[in-house]
Amino acid sequence: QVQLVESGGGLVQTGESLRLSCAATGRIHAIDSMGWYRQAPGKQRELVAMLNSAGSTNYADSVKGRFTFYRDTAKNTVVLRMNSLKPEDTAVYYCNAAIFGEDIRLQHYWGQGTQVTVSS
Repeated sequence: QVQLVESGGGLVQTGESLRLSCAATGRIHAIDSMGWYRQAPGKQRELVAMLNSAGSTNYADSVKGRFTFYRDTAKNTVVLRMNSLKPEDTAVYYCNAAIFGEDIRLQHYWGQGTQVTVSS
């Protein structure tokens, strides 16, 4: 069973930093893409950062220059380093991935979400 395990959310003050991690676990053949979305109450879910298998990374304009997204050496985990956090970054952050399982079928997965709250 492929699952996405998220960690790193929490409560911080304006200007502080957090690191979010997402690990893909289970019987995985390959990971096609992996990244983060976020959703604030009453708002639509939006892309934060996404890395595909070709190495291309997309960042939301609102986080450029503050957030850094990369894959760690384990090759099944992505990290979102969030610096200079603002109250408007407050949201539930969801890991998202497109993964080939052992049956070679491509499926999309969502993590359970991790809360990031930035106080002003």
